[in-house]
Amino acid sequence: MQRILKLEKGKRNSVLLRVLYASGLRVSEICGLTWADCQPRRDGCGQIAVFGKGNTTRWALLPKPVWARLETLRTPASKPKSPVFRSRQGGALTRMQVLNIVRAAALRAGITEPVSPVWFRHAHASHSLDRGAPISLVQATLGHSSLATTGRYLHARPDKSSADFLAY
Repeated sequence: MQRILKLEKGKRNSVLLRVLYASGLRVSEICGLTWADCQPRRDGCGQIAVFGKGNTTRWALLPKPVWARLETLRTPASKPKSPVFRSRQGGALTRMQVLNIVRAAALRAGITEPVSPVWFRHAHASHSLDRGAPISLVQATLGHSSLATTGRYLHARPDKSSADFLAY
């Protein structure tokens, strides 16, 4: 994941990849993101309103470094309803354009296996859980209605056991 993020040179594409990873958004959610959905927080981080599956709304928080990079895309001409990730034609990026950006970045990073935007969502979930995030928090961040769906990102660790967390 870090290889892809480090090698991406284009500002928009670099920010897109970082927001995909940091937020765990679906590709349709990132394509529909507008500046009205993006709000700064007092702690220097940012939050985005995500309008997801089932007409539900949730908030995804962005850490300071990702929020700061996202803000570099905002210009004085950015209107609240204009897309955050714009195509060269001025409209929102399409799902296919995001797929092409992700695939090109993976190739530049030397990754030859199939990569797609959902790969960043899976990486967000897996890495968060691996680093101790509560599964319910990951569920809420990703907008899963079922905890079982989020549970698919838990991977067996042969050198770890729930017994490690018990007092003897």
